[in-house]
Amino acid sequence: MATKKLMKGTAARMGVMKRVSLVFKAKANKALDKMEDPRETLDYSYQRQLELLTKVRRGVADVATSRKRVELQINQLQQQANKLEDQARKALGMGREDLARAALERKASAQSQLNDLQTQYAQLQAEEEKLTVASQRLQAKVDAFRTRKETIKATYTAAEAQTRINEAFSGISEEMGDVGMAIQRAEDKTAQMQARAGAIDELMASGALDDAVGGKRDDIQNELDMMAASSDVERELSRLKGELTAGAPKQLEGGANGNSQGTQAPQGAQQRQAQGGPYAPPQAQTQPAAIPASELPPAEPQDGEG
Repeated sequence: MATKKLMKGTAARMGVMKRVSLVFKAKANKALDKMEDPRETLDYSYQRQLELLTKVRRGVADVATSRKRVELQINQLQQQANKLEDQARKALGMGREDLARAALERKASAQSQLNDLQTQYAQLQAEEEKLTVASQRLQAKVDAFRTRKETIKATYTAAEAQTRINEAFSGISEEMGDVGMAIQRAEDKTAQMQARAGAIDELMASGALDDAVGGKRDDIQNELDMMAASSDVERELSRLKGELTAGAPKQLEGGANGNSQGTQAPQGAQQRQAQGGPYAPPQAQTQPAAIPASELPPAEPQDGEG
């Protein structure tokens, strides 16, 4: 029983530790995600690729150096073998067979070393070619990554700027939040002052407040002023009505005379239209003015009158 309780307690502690570890990892991931800048990450990745490319190039240079060293050794052994062969030939010419044999033995040893070096040279040459191809491929990948990196950085920078502009215009950004609140407070204060000014005007018009500059006025004086203004309006209205009534008969008389004088206008209009000319109203016939009696000639005497 004690063992079972101990196992249960251990399992419970392990469960709590797992949950704590999970919460800690989640919090750390969120904090890192907030602090991470994709542009910096891309630059760091590009820097690491350049370092790897440099290491590959250094490896190619090391292999090429080793190949060159083996090549020099091969040339030296080849020269030594040729020299030993010449010495053996000269020794035989002089009748020294033993010297010729010793020279040929040394040549055989040099030739064995030469064969081993040639094998190493071929291996190093093949390794150098592989590393050179790998370096070229890695260089192409690094160049492509650099182009993609710059494109992503430019796109991210443009999106970040657009987001900040939109947040500033909408008023939800941290920088523009205080400005939006200040504008709102200013509008509220302006509306409050306008309402206060309107209320004071109404109170002064009703007489509840006195105008310290214009003098004190009571409600009776205000009522008298309003009645006087109303009387002036009624008087002006009556005058306008009288002018309209007096002018109506004149318009009626003018209209009757015009009808009597224009009875023959349709006939004249028909004649003008038949002749193709425009209609013209007939001109009024003017009568000669009366001559005074003092200007008349004297009357002649008739027959039978003395």
